Amino acid sequence: MKEILEVVIKNLVDNENEVSITEKSDAKSVSYEVKVAKEDIGRVIGKQGKMAKAIRSIMKAIAGKERKKVNVEFFD
Repeated sequence: MKEILEVVIKNLVDNENEVSITEKSDAKSVSYEVKVAKEDIGRVIGKQGKMAKAIRSIMKAIAGKERKKVNVEFFD
């Protein structure tokens, strides 16, 4: 799952080297902390949070196949 999230995020931002994704997981859930450059945070979140919501929806669909809950947080 982390690889898919990384591909999506890196295709959105200008500074691919500034992207870092931290994964914390247990038996039933997975949490991702996505850190991007300050100038790229707007691209990742999108207007009115629509891009962030779409990214979370994709990750929830993938996690559903594995019967896990997922949480994605964005930081700059």
